[in-house]
Amino acid sequence: MPNRLPSLSSYGLGWSPRQRITVIATGLAALLALAAAVGLFTARTTAGGSRAAVPSSGPNNSTSSSAGPSASAGTGADLVAKPPQLADPVAFAKAAAAMLWSYDTRSTSRDQQLAGMRVWLTAETKYADWSSISAQVPDPVLWSRMADQAQYATATVTEAHYPSAFKQALADDPSAITRAYIYAVTVTGKQQIAWKKGGAGAEDRSLTLAVQCRPNANCSLVSIAPRVVP
Repeated sequence: MPNRLPSLSSYGLGWSPRQRITVIATGLAALLALAAAVGLFTARTTAGGSRAAVPSSGPNNSTSSSAGPSASAGTGADLVAKPPQLADPVAFAKAAAAMLWSYDTRSTSRDQQLAGMRVWLTAETKYADWSSISAQVPDPVLWSRMADQAQYATATVTEAHYPSAFKQALADDPSAITRAYIYAVTVTGKQQIAWKKGGAGAEDRSLTLAVQCRPNANCSLVSIAPRVVP
């Protein structure tokens, strides 16, 4: 079986200095990292409105969704799924995860893949952590080998929710979200992979995304956390 896109467990790049996750307690690092990240995210901008509650989608959303690569020719923005016009962080995170888990080396170059992914990134550069997102794409040599095997993948997202650490952070300081409107969402699903001569396989996937959803604006992608948070 040929090499595949790296899973979240292989992601090793840190956040940018302005977005570095502070570990509050060693024993609880996995849970508290997200809460610390929210503090870092929200502390670096002025208040942006009065909304303090988590959006009405609720902390859990089990509606399935799927996404796959387009086969049409064009730029990366044409070949990679476009960001949906959504104001709900959970729904947007599900779409973003499906995009990150989908690719088609038969019709898309590595540069096109990256260009299409970048369209999802927030335009607020003080928060955008492009390195964590671009790290999901293999290096040029590995992408070339995958292309030699005509490898492609589609994704099905089965569940998404706000991590307990994020909800606790909101409970501790409800007004903090209004400074940047950045939400943490953990997404789970499955990636189906295929390659030439009938090769196929599947992998369970899970990752935690930071999503920005300001009032009266569509959501955008901020970052991928270095670990899955429950």
